[in-house]
Amino acid sequence: MSAEDHYLDAIAALDEGDRETALDAARKVVAIDKEHVDSWWMIADLELPVDSAPNLKQASKSLAACRKVIAIAPERVDAWIRGGRILADELGMYEEALAWWQGCREQAPFEAVPVIEQTAILTDLGMYDLAMDRLNGILEDNLDIGTQQYARVARLHGIVRKAIVQEKSQHFKPWEKNHPGWNALTLRANKPPVSENLLFMLSTVPFLMIEVFISRQIFGEGWGGFCLTSLLILTTVALGMRFSRRIFQSINRPAFNLLRAMDVESSSGYVIIPSEIRTKKLFMFLLSKRPIAYQERLNSIIEQGKKMPRNWKPNIPDLDTHLDEIGTIEDEDGQKELSSYEEE
Repeated sequence: MSAEDHYLDAIAALDEGDRETALDAARKVVAIDKEHVDSWWMIADLELPVDSAPNLKQASKSLAACRKVIAIAPERVDAWIRGGRILADELGMYEEALAWWQGCREQAPFEAVPVIEQTAILTDLGMYDLAMDRLNGILEDNLDIGTQQYARVARLHGIVRKAIVQEKSQHFKPWEKNHPGWNALTLRANKPPVSENLLFMLSTVPFLMIEVFISRQIFGEGWGGFCLTSLLILTTVALGMRFSRRIFQSINRPAFNLLRAMDVESSSGYVIIPSEIRTKKLFMFLLSKRPIAYQERLNSIIEQGKKMPRNWKPNIPDLDTHLDEIGTIEDEDGQKELSSYEEE
């Protein structure tokens, strides 16, 4: 049978909902025609489970197929997007994900999606200056932001802006063994994170109950009293949410720091978290909340036990490769749009 015959079999099996047969047929296609881009894309999709998160093997196979797709057809932005998500969200390979998204931006420099993804990664790694540069670039380059991305950009901007005004010594850098953030982390290592909802219940609900009981005496009955009571309750809820969020961020800062340390381990391949922290409740709780592939990969890194070299720092790729020789984005003609990203 020819490659096209196998491809038609794959399509037919997929239409019938038989993903295993479709995957087997698609593999036969690429065994015959190694540049059959549609079959590689089918493999990238079929290697991932439908109703659950992929494990390390599944995510790796899908990523390998995405690499094949963009090697053959670099304009396939759907492959860039899936590969970037697998690298960062499933595998925790943040340094490689930065370079991946930069490759995407070289293909579509007028799209904001790669810049937003890079900003999110840099923020997670604590590289706030670079993250702010990415956010400023969205405005300077006049990039269009999709409707679904506005909230994310606003949230990232708030986080980065708040971090920028802080003393840089407060920014946890887990690759520095003597960073003071490790001390607070050690003290909280045997306690799981505190829920923001619990903090809201403890700090705000008692006031709401008191307001309900005394509102009739203060505001009286009727629509006027009802409206004033409702306004008071809404104000209390808004203030309570703001207060509980601040307390949540303060109390759980060691948990956020430990998440960053885990991300640095998964990205670098080196072990930096002390064993006395790794065996405590906080680490186990946070690890259980990460994707399956991330957990398997991080456990593999821990088993290998490669210690981080001295003076190690995150390997940030060149984030300006999309610019021309004079430092501006080239003509927009012919650039691809990441429309599929907005649809997902």
